[in-house]
Amino acid sequence: MEEKDKRVDEVVQSLQKQGYKNIFLWRDKKGTYYPLHAHPYEEIRVVLDGELVIVEENGTRHHLRKGDRLKVSPGLRHEAFVLEDCKYICGSR
Repeated sequence: MEEKDKRVDEVVQSLQKQGYKNIFLWRDKKGTYYPLHAHPYEEIRVVLDGELVIVEENGTRHHLRKGDRLKVSPGLRHEAFVLEDCKYICGSR
């Protein structure tokens, strides 16, 4: 098994133990933009490679790089800007 596959498996298992569901691996290209939106559930994002910025509606910025995690509360409006090709794991609870 490749090192990257092990890393994905480890993160997925950890998130499952924390009660997260709908866990998936996601990739975005540099320049991808997700406009202001919200989710009805808590969302977590774990960055495996790349770089992105999540900006909350109140202006709070979260600059995420490899190894960073961010939880977004249910109903919190936010947008995302992908600064470098990015691979991350998302889950919800």
